[in-house]
Amino acid sequence: MPEVHQGYMERALALASRGRGRTSPNPMVGAVLVRNHTIIGEGFHAALGNDHAEVVALKAAGGSAPGATCYVTLEPCAHYGRTPPCADALIQAGVAKVVAATYDPNPAVAGRGVQRLRDAGILVEVGLLEEEAVRLNEAYFKYTRTGEPLVILKAAMSLDGKLATRTGDSQWITGEQARRRVHELRNVVDAVVVGIGTVLRDDPMLTTRLDGQEGRDPLRVIVDSRGRLPLTARLLRSGSRPVLVATSPRISRARLRTLEEHGAEVAVLPPGEGGVSLPDLLRELGRREITSVMIEGGGRLTTSALEVGIVDKLMLMLAPVLIGGNRAPMLLQGEGVEKLADALRVRHLTVERIGDDCVLEGYLSDPASPWAP
Repeated sequence: MPEVHQGYMERALALASRGRGRTSPNPMVGAVLVRNHTIIGEGFHAALGNDHAEVVALKAAGGSAPGATCYVTLEPCAHYGRTPPCADALIQAGVAKVVAATYDPNPAVAGRGVQRLRDAGILVEVGLLEEEAVRLNEAYFKYTRTGEPLVILKAAMSLDGKLATRTGDSQWITGEQARRRVHELRNVVDAVVVGIGTVLRDDPMLTTRLDGQEGRDPLRVIVDSRGRLPLTARLLRSGSRPVLVATSPRISRARLRTLEEHGAEVAVLPPGEGGVSLPDLLRELGRREITSVMIEGGGRLTTSALEVGIVDKLMLMLAPVLIGGNRAPMLLQGEGVEKLADALRVRHLTVERIGDDCVLEGYLSDPASPWAP
């Protein structure tokens, strides 16, 4: 029976993941209703403003919900937000038991949903596959706790750590399958960030392009302390979302107005590493309800991001090539640490083979550590 019990939660987690990239700033949630060892209804939160997972599952179950057990990946909400409380819906449906993977860190919920269910006489268990459930919603957990987005630093490089050759040639270091992975990530993160150097060198669009699939463009953020973004840049003529230029007081008022007239949004932030304060940029993005960010910049931006400590997660794509050259740009610039004890340590490291390339993922900070009220 315990394996079956866990299997229902695994099904709920699989359902929840189908909402990836579509529910922000809300979490991904899946729910499975079981009665007499049979699934009678299931669902997931498909998009912001749509029915929550528990309500979808209850509708699928029809009149069969009384006496059922609901397996849900996150504590049912107990407050009115964009939709009514899911805890109330479970109570009214006559569910006998709720098994939640983890508590919701949102202060508006934070144990209140569980307590409301228990006050109504419903048995509640919390903690089944908690680590998997929190990891699934790591961006939501960080954003809810701090008001700032989860930051993923992505870089494609050679085995010797080069981002390009000494002449700036970088297309393409990695193969087609690895590049598709980048577009899959753009499809689910809320924003991508690059430095103005990348824009001037490559003129990227930073849109999501998935052959045969409908993609979603992230907010495209350009760190540009002096407002050098060319008015002819493809960024300004592509994508379904606007471009945000993160700049500093060094920008002239005339240039600011010109960028806005050409469709860009402009955020004037305090100066800092890389020309613009990256911690202030994170706070600005948080105010815009951006819960996840992928940094795709070159060596200067990635070095600044690591030096100021804003990176949560690394995704390094390694191609089986050696470039060499003292003048070829590298992932990390500057002088580096003096002692090995001061080196940044990557935790929870995983390695995946994609075509001829390898993808290394790991964490510098852990926004998905277990949490309870």
